[in-house]
Amino acid sequence: MIGLVKRGVAYIARSTGRGRSLYRRLCSPNAFEWADYLARWGGLHAVGESVRISLGCNITDPTLVRIGSNVTLADCTLLGHDGVIRILNARYDKKLDSVGPIDIRDNCFIGYRAIIMPRVTIGPDSIVSAGAVVTKDVPPGMVVGGNPARVICTTDELVRKMEERCGSYPWIDIIRQRNGAYDAELEPKLLAIRRQHFFGEQLND
Repeated sequence: MIGLVKRGVAYIARSTGRGRSLYRRLCSPNAFEWADYLARWGGLHAVGESVRISLGCNITDPTLVRIGSNVTLADCTLLGHDGVIRILNARYDKKLDSVGPIDIRDNCFIGYRAIIMPRVTIGPDSIVSAGAVVTKDVPPGMVVGGNPARVICTTDELVRKMEERCGSYPWIDIIRQRNGAYDAELEPKLLAIRRQHFFGEQLND
């Protein structure tokens, strides 16, 4: 019965955009499903193909956000406006505005608790590390981190470092067998080998 209700809620949400909070809470859509929902009903300016958006991602001004293809947004925040404007207008008797677009180009990753400020373009081919506060454009092919975010290395350099590290992993052959989907035979084996490698013994579940 619960499964039937979940399927019904998911169908209504995806086909009409209604019941957003119930869809999130009851169905817990994965990052691909949530990105697809937001692309259709979230008011985003544009969304490319193969996009993943975590349920914990906070997008304050979706109409000012453009997302390219092959992008992943973890539990990050995209701020399209400056909230101090109301206070400044009241205190100084002004009529100011402060908004700006956020443009995330193709092949980018925005990490956990990263904050992207208005008037920022990310990438393409760039990575924003967890916890970074991005206040200016991230050049193509760069990895940035910190507050304020600064360039750590190029994406190419990161790939080379990861390749070197992966070469020593005893489970790299299993990784190469993966086809992208969960494999009920490979994944438990991968977990066991990782535990053995890092902790020296099998751990109880």
